[in-house]
Amino acid sequence: MLMQGKNVIITGCRRGMGLAMVNVFAANGANIYAHARQADDAFVSQMAQIAERHQVQIWPLGFDITDTAAMKEAVKRVMADKRPIDAVINNAGIAMNSLFQMTSEAQLRSQFEVNFFSVYFFTQYISKLMARQQRGSIINIASTAGEDGNPGKSAYGASKAALIAMTQSIAAELGEKGIRANCIAPGVTETEMLLTMPAQVVEEAKKNADLRRAGEPAEIAQVALFLASDLSSYITGQTIRVDGGLK
Repeated sequence: MLMQGKNVIITGCRRGMGLAMVNVFAANGANIYAHARQADDAFVSQMAQIAERHQVQIWPLGFDITDTAAMKEAVKRVMADKRPIDAVINNAGIAMNSLFQMTSEAQLRSQFEVNFFSVYFFTQYISKLMARQQRGSIINIASTAGEDGNPGKSAYGASKAALIAMTQSIAAELGEKGIRANCIAPGVTETEMLLTMPAQVVEEAKKNADLRRAGEPAEIAQVALFLASDLSSYITGQTIRVDGGLK
């Protein structure tokens, strides 16, 4: 098992890619701080079932990632546990589709608040723990929209492009401390985010992929597992596209 006995933090674990990551990492022996906006009874029960199935520890963390005060409290809890943090996967995000001329200030700001600013500050806090350890892997979930300039995704794509640029910079800054930082850029993936896209656009994207289909959340999770593990010990500052050969 690639992550036996290691500890990771994953944000946005209630559904989609985040939930897939919890399952994949737990199956590979990782103990997980699993974040959701609300750690309600249903979420806590779901995490407990996964932990029992794979005989690992999963500690639910509930906070709004745009609330920096709540974020700091969650980080304090992690620090109090005094466990080494081997990897953090910044998965939580939102997607809105709107034409450039129709995008409101509120839409633009909300996508940057969730997709970029929250990741920036959370990574600041967690990287301080990693610096003390002189090791760690930071994995940011970006998007092909951050590189490709898709119509209707000027705000979303810009927030993900900022995330890619940030990742390259922190890889350069933190490398001497033994910390790696990489991005995963998924293409069209079978998550609830697809519901925000017109069906015609989704089908066109599938046709434009060499594999002629959308990706599965577990396929993104497997790449995150690779980047978190020692198998990728000499990979940093990279954006890995997981897009089925999207053209």
